[in-house]
Amino acid sequence: MKDRLDTIFEMQKKLNEDIIARRNLCFSKEEWLQKQVLAMISELAELLDEVNFKWWKNKRELNDGYIREELTDILHFFVSMCLFAGMDAAELFDCYLKKNKENFDRQNGLSQKQGYDASKCGSE
Repeated sequence: MKDRLDTIFEMQKKLNEDIIARRNLCFSKEEWLQKQVLAMISELAELLDEVNFKWWKNKRELNDGYIREELTDILHFFVSMCLFAGMDAAELFDCYLKKNKENFDRQNGLSQKQGYDASKCGSE
């Protein structure tokens, strides 16, 4: 059975290829990444609208379906950026494991990066 993350990457690659061919698009790697970042920012803004961030506006009930849809849109653009940057699912997984360990090390005061040690929280 294929890994789910590998499947997502394969599906996104096919979608990217289809859109590029269908719309006859030709951008540099830099332009693709810029466009993907802008698209993700747009999707993040849509998610933000779904979670009542506007304190000056009457709150509405959260719609989990819309929230999930926006998160999925964000994933589409994130995976697309990974692909345009030359990263596959395995490399993303490996980078995530390394960064996750570093983030825990930071919280535990075990990192070379200063200012993260949670045991010193509130002591300054």
